[in-house]
Amino acid sequence: MHDDRSITEHRLRRVLHERIAPAVHSHPVPLTVERWDAPGEPVPVAEGLAAPYGPCAVGDAWGPAWGTTWFKVTGTVPAAWAGRTVEAVLDLGFDRMMPGFQCEGLVHRADGGEVKALNPYSDWVRVADRATGGERIEWYVEAASNPVLVDHRPSFEGDRLTSGDLPLYRLARMDLTVFEPEVWELARDLEVLHDLMTQLDTADARRHEILHALGSALDAVDLGDVPGSAAAARARLTRVLEAPANASAHRISAVGHAHIDSAWLWPLRETVRKVARTTSNVLDLMDEHPEFVFAMSQAQQLDWIKENRPELFERIKKRVAEGRFVPVGGMWVESDTNMVGGEAMVRQFLYGKKFFLDEFGVETRNVWLPDSFGYTAALPQIVRLSGSRWFLTQKICWSQVNAFPHHTFWWEGIDGTRVFTHFPPVDTYNSDLGGAQLAHAARNYREKGRGSRSLVPFGWGDGGGGPTREHLARARRQRDLEGSPRVEIERPDAFFEKAHAEYADAPVWAGELYLELHRGTYTSQARTKQGNRRSESLLREAELWAATAAVRVSGYAYPYADLERIWKTVLLHQFHDILPGSSIAWVHREARETYARVREELEGITLGAQRALAGEGAAELVFNCAPHTRRGVPAGAADRPAEPAEPVTLEERHGGGHVLANGLLLVEVDGRGLLVSVHDLEARRETLAPGTAANLLQVHPDFPNMWDAWDVDAFYRNSVTDLVGADALEVAESGPHAATVRVTRSFGASRVVQSITLRAGSRTVELGADVDWQETEKFLKAAFPLDVKADRTASETQFGHVHRATHTNTSWEAAKFEICAHRWIHAEEPGWGVALLNDSTYGHDVTRDVRPDGGQTTTVRLSLLRAPRYPDPETDQGTHRLRYALLPGAGIGDAVREGHAFNLPERVVTGSGPVAPLLTVDDDAVVVEAVKLAEDRSGDVVVRLYESRGGRAAAVLTAGFPVAEAVESDLLERPLAGAAVAPAAADGTVALTLRPFQIVTVRLRRG
Repeated sequence: MHDDRSITEHRLRRVLHERIAPAVHSHPVPLTVERWDAPGEPVPVAEGLAAPYGPCAVGDAWGPAWGTTWFKVTGTVPAAWAGRTVEAVLDLGFDRMMPGFQCEGLVHRADGGEVKALNPYSDWVRVADRATGGERIEWYVEAASNPVLVDHRPSFEGDRLTSGDLPLYRLARMDLTVFEPEVWELARDLEVLHDLMTQLDTADARRHEILHALGSALDAVDLGDVPGSAAAARARLTRVLEAPANASAHRISAVGHAHIDSAWLWPLRETVRKVARTTSNVLDLMDEHPEFVFAMSQAQQLDWIKENRPELFERIKKRVAEGRFVPVGGMWVESDTNMVGGEAMVRQFLYGKKFFLDEFGVETRNVWLPDSFGYTAALPQIVRLSGSRWFLTQKICWSQVNAFPHHTFWWEGIDGTRVFTHFPPVDTYNSDLGGAQLAHAARNYREKGRGSRSLVPFGWGDGGGGPTREHLARARRQRDLEGSPRVEIERPDAFFEKAHAEYADAPVWAGELYLELHRGTYTSQARTKQGNRRSESLLREAELWAATAAVRVSGYAYPYADLERIWKTVLLHQFHDILPGSSIAWVHREARETYARVREELEGITLGAQRALAGEGAAELVFNCAPHTRRGVPAGAADRPAEPAEPVTLEERHGGGHVLANGLLLVEVDGRGLLVSVHDLEARRETLAPGTAANLLQVHPDFPNMWDAWDVDAFYRNSVTDLVGADALEVAESGPHAATVRVTRSFGASRVVQSITLRAGSRTVELGADVDWQETEKFLKAAFPLDVKADRTASETQFGHVHRATHTNTSWEAAKFEICAHRWIHAEEPGWGVALLNDSTYGHDVTRDVRPDGGQTTTVRLSLLRAPRYPDPETDQGTHRLRYALLPGAGIGDAVREGHAFNLPERVVTGSGPVAPLLTVDDDAVVVEAVKLAEDRSGDVVVRLYESRGGRAAAVLTAGFPVAEAVESDLLERPLAGAAVAPAAADGTVALTLRPFQIVTVRLRRG
């Protein structure tokens, strides 16, 4: 037989595109269109409806960047269309290739109720299933002219303050039409069979069977009367569409989804509208398709709907009750997980799951994080303690070097907790359910022979839109189709139950799920990261002192509502494009403003509580919020600090520079202002490698291959400039309590003032960098070459730390050339180590080298600043105040203690006398992470602790108030069956037994 495959396939593509698809909507009749251009920011719906509309026509330009135009659309269904299905086609000027990244619209009725959204793949609105003729329509389209920013080129359109005012779009079509259902169904038949056919091997008889059926169907299509011939063409496809799937066919659980970035290439205010548009489409589909199930994560987005679209929210609640609109994820937003602090990660689940329980009565059981940029090894324990059972991610398929070895597996965290995890082999969270993607899922699935099923999230996402009726048509046809995986639309929990039952002995992956991509997100947008870290610290302070005052001070009211509101604001800004620094300029400008307001409000709450505790008086009291005693002031207490025994000295250094000493450390700063010696006097050893200089600023070129704000590629290391020249070196402070040396450097168009400070009684060399950063596509690092033989380093993560190799024996280790750490990173050899602390930096890198003398140099570097140009062309331009510190002779416990202290500065308040701590723990390895009052406003005290060093701990928690009952709780403060907490003794003590890195939440009912 002659091979005519290419002829038939080309014929199919042309006929489908040029004849069949246009015939779906026939007999177009233009609608009457009027417009009103809203000035400034979006207006409430009522204002849009009442606005003064003016003339408008198809072809008119509309919409400057970030503008809103309201279109009033009116018309009457012709009498001749009685009995026909009628739809309006409303094309705002869409580019069909970019759903979610351009103009969008939401159609309202005259009473303000939402009808459905308009986007490139859903530009129709149903008027009547069976028209009577004469129906009158009056719709108002709230159209958003969002600029296209997805092309990876620098653009000032990413902020309303710098965007242009020229129209971006032209109105393309506003018609009433007859919807031809047989033509639409024929189009779906042809596309599904074509996609399936092209995935089959050319030697497979099924491929040729489909090919000839498609050719026969095309023969039956009358190109002059497609609607009249569609049924006959479909009849010729019946046999190939009815052939059942093979018994061993892969099984796919298809879950409707629209991963909507809470901010990315649009500001937060536009996301509020995106979620309304998407959910209105979802609800419209549910009205027509009873099999449709849609999963939505991010409680914040549903809260926006509740606040801004109450009618829409009520419709959602009804579908949730039916089990078709499914809340998933259990988090306030789909946050970053690398940089979010431990307590903040807990609150993501606390407030997310609480919202779903309060609003819908739904306990979410799966954690849904398809698009975050890697996953902390602390997460499995947090997931399980939140009451969740399963975890889903997708992004790991983006790794550049190593293919992740599993799709269904048990993920084990740093404490040993395991969570059943699925990584969909379809390799997208925006599936179109087309044959190519489903075939890829089946081929790619790594559990063959042990498991047989995977999950596919389908629907247009990132910028929103969600599933379409075309998605559902593909799912129906591939439910049981020979050559295709079996597709069933179902709830995520149904998939996980089946997958778990089928493959309970799945393999185990221990440790972090490191994404071998997007490593630059640990550094981009330094001010956003600094705002996050400081907000987390301020929230800890505010809750601790407010809880203490609520228990101790008569009449003090714990600010429940204010703290919850602020927490939710901080959690929102931990979304995985805000905190990582990969959003447009508008988002980060607003984030800076928001963090400033958060800081002011939290400092007010903290000061109010501290004044209530301190009472009236003139004595200076130092409030210590850190979880360990410092300068003689207990954790969570206020007192007069102890004076250090030995003063600081500062002398001139032979050859230039200065020598600082405090009896614990001897620090040499050379004439260039670089650290050339940090001698641990107690251990009698040098911290820095021979012949090297530390606190050395280094600048690299930074032009990754694609994702500017997201990525640093390994080749950046090939070129480096050491900043060794000094404009000025001076003594900024010299006294018995502290000495500071300051050095000023200029480079490129930038300037930095570095400070080196040694304090009395401190083992820490404090370092500062005030940078006026005016570079573009550059990467600023601070290097510390340590005389330490370390095969691995420890990096703080949530509720513990992770170890990473310093060598590159395997491709897995080599791929981790940029890593994330929270407050500290630690390198040690047996008996002695060094910690590098920071107050807002997350990116680090570690390299090792063996010197000619046989010693090993372990170089730890902090990633201070970047300057990518996309999506924000002025990323990090301007002034920054960065703080970090070197801690010689440090064990892990020292790193934990000093890392907290460095991030939680003391506060001085005048009062009548010392304030005793509300709670104490008798083992420094057990860290108090949070002290607060219970969310249910019962007045119970909630304390969260964890074992911080990676060992076993037996500790006693002592309450400074009468305790009637001590209950171990989950993260939602509900009783948890466990053995970590003993009943409270008569003296208010509670015995604790913790395994390595275990998190324990204790709820104390006051006596």
